[in-house]
Amino acid sequence: MALDERIITRAIMDRYIAKLKEAIDLDVAIVGAGPSGLVAGMLLAEAGKKVALFERKLSVGGGMWGGGMLFNEIVVQEEAKTILDQVGIRAQHYTDGYYTADAVESVSTLTSRSVKAGARIFNCVSVEDVMMRPERIMGLVLNWSAVEMAGLHVDPLAVRCQVVVDATGHDTEVVKVVERKVPGSLSTPSGKRAGERSMWAEEAERLTLENTCQVYPGLYVAGMAANATFGGPRMGPIFGGMLLSGQKVARLILEQLQS
Repeated sequence: MALDERIITRAIMDRYIAKLKEAIDLDVAIVGAGPSGLVAGMLLAEAGKKVALFERKLSVGGGMWGGGMLFNEIVVQEEAKTILDQVGIRAQHYTDGYYTADAVESVSTLTSRSVKAGARIFNCVSVEDVMMRPERIMGLVLNWSAVEMAGLHVDPLAVRCQVVVDATGHDTEVVKVVERKVPGSLSTPSGKRAGERSMWAEEAERLTLENTCQVYPGLYVAGMAANATFGGPRMGPIFGGMLLSGQKVARLILEQLQS
């Protein structure tokens, strides 16, 4: 069979545009395809919700992808091992309450399960702004990450959704936009983003789950973004709290959408 470069190009363009057009109206838009975002996207899609994840980097997986200092193994505590078991990620017992898993297997499995459940993942896409109405966030304003990095003046496109999840980790990209546009409006003690504190794994894992919540009408925080919003510490390469946070935010959103 003779190959025609024009057909290859048309195939990529047609299929990508079709995916993007399907994502213009969503139930849930998740910003950040790290561990909490991937788990949330998988569970929401499995529940029949229309979900898309927007990841600013070329690769997905967030901090999980590199394990600890590029040793591509992760640690999870016993409470989170059930999530690994449910999706078929092999975990090895290390010592009391601690399990390890291959970082590459973990990210690739969660990514595959999310996409096969129906979630769409768009990489190299950054959130430039949010669509906001007086009462709530209504969607996201998107641009290519390369445009943002180059500092080019290129107008963005927008997608609409019922709920946004900020799962952007330390950067809290969406929360920062809301804080800038509506100062003092976040449901934190100060009304502002507190920023993350120094590493304390035990406290961070607890607070990651506790801080996973709605922080502005239509905006939830999950994973490290939850701790950075409320002033919790960072936890390093233990990812149980991230996985459990993705599970919790999916449950909270389903409760909201079904009410």
